[in-house]
Amino acid sequence: MAAVGVFSYAREKLSENCSLLCPGLFDRASRSSCGLKAVIVLLHITFVGVIFLFDANLIRKSREEPWYITVYLMVFLVTLVQYFFTSGSFPGYIIDAMRVKNGSNTTFINSPAIVEQSNARNGNLVSSTRNNQLERQNSRLPSLSWEKLVMELYPPGSAIRNWTCTYCNIIQPPRSKHCHDCDKCVLQFDHHCVWLGTCIGQRNHCRFWWYIFEETILCIWTVVLYITFLRSKLMKTWWKDLIAIVLLTALVFSLIFLLVLLLFHSYLMITNQTTYEMARRRRILYLRGIPKKVHPFSRGICKNLYTSCCSRDSMYTLEAVPPMEELEARARPYTCVDIISCKCC
Repeated sequence: MAAVGVFSYAREKLSENCSLLCPGLFDRASRSSCGLKAVIVLLHITFVGVIFLFDANLIRKSREEPWYITVYLMVFLVTLVQYFFTSGSFPGYIIDAMRVKNGSNTTFINSPAIVEQSNARNGNLVSSTRNNQLERQNSRLPSLSWEKLVMELYPPGSAIRNWTCTYCNIIQPPRSKHCHDCDKCVLQFDHHCVWLGTCIGQRNHCRFWWYIFEETILCIWTVVLYITFLRSKLMKTWWKDLIAIVLLTALVFSLIFLLVLLLFHSYLMITNQTTYEMARRRRILYLRGIPKKVHPFSRGICKNLYTSCCSRDSMYTLEAVPPMEELEARARPYTCVDIISCKCC
């Protein structure tokens, strides 16, 4: 019995030391995210590595024209870097926007859920004493400032309870939604990407588009290499052809999915929409009375692209719902003057 007790104590101490050295090792979410990234990297290496192992012409071509393989490998590396860069990016959380708009580093709404949400993002836990101090500090700060700011973005007569998150107990600005996977409210929520392990929102939608674009280019190039290998007159064994055909089939399906996804998100960006708004338009209260062909938050193609990818005026921009008169004016068909003046841009 004494030996069992000593063994249990030693195991607990070892687990404690390992958790201190590698905090994400004993976290189920961290292990799942690391496992997903490892699978994605392994798939990329498999598809690219097989063609280099099987195709002797490709090896010879790399010696005769090294720039061709160099560019291909650069696209491969840039795509993987963009994947990790996008998966580690933040979509823009309401809790951060509240702090920025309030000009303070502390939360100013007295809600334990907000305190817990903020601490979870930073990966640490706050003691009950610290929570009590924050709550006392929050009670001294103006709790109505965020409420007033957000309600001015909605149409007149909107009720606060319609825009209050039932999970975080904070008032959501337009285009926001609570993500159950991240357990946070996201600005301009588009969707939660399972492959990236993060939400796509206001701050990383453009990065997500670039990742899809680079992945599509890499996939097209790899498909061309596999087709070239299968059409070559080299002496090949049957199992090499079989493996190449199986991988090429998977690549073609992936390419079709990537092309559809790229075109869809390109359309979303030039019209300043999100996937959630398109899928749930009838359920979003402030979008119900808007004509179907009208994109309420669009400011023209050029301005939409500039705001999504180039603008650095504010990291947390809150967009107001346009008045109904303006939306009805947008629903009118374009005239010759509108086309000449590039009104749609």
